[in-house]
Amino acid sequence: MADITTCPPLTRESVRAAHERIKPYIHLTPVLTNRTLDDIASTPQSAEALRSTQFEGEEPASPKIRFFFKCENLQRVGAFKVRGAFHALTRLREVKGREGLKKGVITHSSGNHAQALSLAARTFRIPAHIVMPTISTPSKIAATRSYGAHIHFSGSTSSEREAAVATVLASDAQGATLVPPYDHPDIMLGQGTMALELEAQVHGLLVERRVHAELQGQTPVAAAEKEEDVGSGALDAVITPCGGGGMLSGVATALAGTGTKIFGAEPEFEGADDAKRGVERRERIESVKSLTIADGLRTPLGVHTWEVISDEEKVQGLYSVSEEQIKAAMRLVLERMKVVVEPSAVVGLAVCLFNEEFRKMVETEAGDEGWNVGVVLSGGNTTVDAISKLFGADASEKEKERQEGVMSMGGGKVAENIAG
Repeated sequence: MADITTCPPLTRESVRAAHERIKPYIHLTPVLTNRTLDDIASTPQSAEALRSTQFEGEEPASPKIRFFFKCENLQRVGAFKVRGAFHALTRLREVKGREGLKKGVITHSSGNHAQALSLAARTFRIPAHIVMPTISTPSKIAATRSYGAHIHFSGSTSSEREAAVATVLASDAQGATLVPPYDHPDIMLGQGTMALELEAQVHGLLVERRVHAELQGQTPVAAAEKEEDVGSGALDAVITPCGGGGMLSGVATALAGTGTKIFGAEPEFEGADDAKRGVERRERIESVKSLTIADGLRTPLGVHTWEVISDEEKVQGLYSVSEEQIKAAMRLVLERMKVVVEPSAVVGLAVCLFNEEFRKMVETEAGDEGWNVGVVLSGGNTTVDAISKLFGADASEKEKERQEGVMSMGGGKVAENIAG
C-alpha cells in the first residue's frame, strides 16, 4: 500500500480530492426514501418487543425519524467497497507509477472488498491475488473469480487471513502490493466519498420538497431561494454498518465539522460488536470470531480506523442489534422498499427500528422536529438461495413472532400504513 507518510490527511478536503479521483470508476448511487419505514421508526415499539430487555416495563421511545437511504447495494460489484479500492489503486499509481504495479496487488476479504479490488485491478490491467475465508459466501467467491482474480483460501479470523496473505506473498504473489480491506487512510478516504454524495443528494431532495410544498400552496418560489432556507444542517445524522471501520471512519471524516452526527451499527452475535465494546473500554479489541449473518462485519477495527471511531467528536455513538432484528430489517427492505440487500447492509436500519437506547437518544435530542437520518445500505451481494435460508419455511417460531411484532407496532397504525 502507499506509504502512510505520503497519504493525504484525514480531512473533508481530502475526501473531496478522493472523490474527484474515483468519479470515472464508480456509480453515483441513488438516495431513496420510504414513508412506511419512516412510520415504523416513528412508532413506539410494543411491550412485547421490549420484554426481556433492559427497557422492559419502561415507556417505549417515540422518536420522529425520516430516512434517506444511500443505496450502495446498487454500486459497482454490488457494494461500497469499490470506492476504497479504486482510490487505493489510483493513489498507488501516483506514487509507484505503472511499472511499480506490474506485479499486481493482494488483499484478504470475505467478499465485497475482494470483488472491488479484483475489478479495480482488472480495470488497471494488473494481477490480483485474493485471500478469502473458506466460509465466504459461494456467490461472492464466484463473482471475485469472474473478475480474473487468483483466489487463495484461509481460515475465517483476521489473524488467519493475514497469515495466509504472508504465505501467498512469499510464493505465488512475490512483489505484489498489499491493499488492506479497510485499515489504511487511502481506503478510508475513498469510502468517505459516499457521504459527500449523500449530503448533496439529501439537500437536493429537501429543496425539491419545499419548493413543491410552496407551489401546492399557490406560492411559487424559486429553487435557488429555497436552497438558502435548507442550509447545511439538512442531514441531522448518518448511521453506517461497522466491521473493520473503513466506511464509518471515512464517513465521519467526510462530514466532520458539518453538524451532522455520525453513528455506527454492529451485530451483537458472538461478540461481533467489538467497536462498541472497545470504545466503552477505551481499548481496541484486536480479534473477533463471530458467525453473524452479517458476514461483512465479522472483522475487528484496525489501528487507523480505531483512531477515528474512538474519537467521540467524530463518531457520536455505536449501537448493536441481534440476528433477529437484522433479519426483521432486511425483510422490511426487501418487501416494502423492493430493494435487494445483504444482511450487513441493514444493520444501521435495524438500530433505528429496534435499539431502544438509540431511539430514546433521538427522541431526546431531536424533540418534536425529529431527525433526517441517512442510512447506508452498504451492499446487496446475496442470492435467492441465501435469502430463502433466512426466511424459508424452517424459520423459527421466535422469528415469525418477531416479524408479526414489527408489523403490529403502535397498535395497528403501521399495519394500516402498509396496507395503504
